[in-house]
Formats: sequence, structure tokens, C-alpha cells
Amino acid sequence: MPSERYTSAHTEELITDPAERAIREAENGLHQAAFALEAIKNFVKEPERPFHLRQSLLIQLHQKALAGIHPFAGTFRNGPVTIHGGRHQPPDAHLVAEEVAHMCDYVNENWKRSAVFLSSFVLWKLNWIHPFPDGNGRTARALSYVVLNVKTDSLLPGTTTIPDFISADKGPYYAALEAADVAWKDTGDVNVSEVENLMEAMLAKQLLQAADEAVKGGT
Repeated sequence: MPSERYTSAHTEELITDPAERAIREAENGLHQAAFALEAIKNFVKEPERPFHLRQSLLIQLHQKALAGIHPFAGTFRNGPVTIHGGRHQPPDAHLVAEEVAHMCDYVNENWKRSAVFLSSFVLWKLNWIHPFPDGNGRTARALSYVVLNVKTDSLLPGTTTIPDFISADKGPYYAALEAADVAWKDTGDVNVSEVENLMEAMLAKQLLQAADEAVKGGT
């Protein structure tokens, strides 16, 4: 299994200097995390405001991640993309909006299922669709984390979150996505069991670290 996957699309980028881009990506990462946090707070412990996964939330998360970096921040791709290091070929651009709508409908119609399953499905399906010319992974991880928190009706504790842990070691993440890709291709069934295993492990890691932080903070 490759240790890295990345997307290439035929689009001009706004920042070509690697160091400058790294700084802007780090800044945007903070903005995206802050936006995701506010999205979670809007629905947690708010029974009068039921959550429905919408395309608009996805678009806004992507815009935060790619603002000032990519000319199509917050916009679906209008051409093909290639996932280097993976065997899956994302759907053609003209199918992206429909696939995103199906993803949202699936989550909303299956909202009674577990938080880990729903967040795992979003993590896989959004990577499978690859709706953007860049920034798909970080946006998928952010949206998945929003779904996980909202479904549990809580703001999960911890300064280092599941998206952070996944980003720090992407090998198992890529392997889990590949397994779900293969299952979908071979059977047409949604089988995100390996993604669920990953999410459960990362959730445990986040909660354990949060507990450790609480103990240290109380001493």
C-alpha cells in the first residue's frame, strides 16, 4: 500500500512557491477547523434544529481549506482528476453534483445508524467522489468529523482530533479507503468496515489523550 496519495487536475494554482503554500495551507487548516467547530455547535444540544447534511456545508468547508490557494475554492471540479497512489478513478465531472446529492441523501435517510458508521461512510464516499480539483482529503476528514460530533450530540473533547491523527499517519487511512473502494466496485455494496475500525481507533486515541490532558490540567 502506498504511503501517500495525491490528486492531480488540470488547473492553474494561485500559489506556486512550496514554502508559501505550506504556510497558507496551515492557516487555512485552522480556519477550516474553526468553521467545522462552529458547524458542530450549531446542532449539538439543539433539538429544535435537526441536522441534515447539505451540499452547502461541504462547499463551505472546502472554501475554507483552499481560499487563496486554488482559483476554484468552494467549487466542484469541471474536469477529470487522477488519484495517484490509488486504484480508484473518480466519476466524471458531470456526475459530481449528483453523487454528492446521493451522499447527503444516504446520510440523512440513514441517520438512525451509528455515528461511527455515518462518519466513516462520509469519509469514504467523499474521497470516492473526489468532487474538487484539490483539497478532497482534508475536506472529507473535516466533514466526517462534523457528522461524528453531531450524531453523538456532543462536542468531543481533545485538542488533537481524529482528522489530526489521520493526517499524521495516512497509511492506514489510505488502506481503509481502498478496501471500501474495492467492496463497492466488486459488489455494489457499501462496506466501510475497515474505515469504521480506523475511526474507532482514532476516536479512542482522541478520548484517551483528552483524558490525559484533563488529568495534567488538574494537577
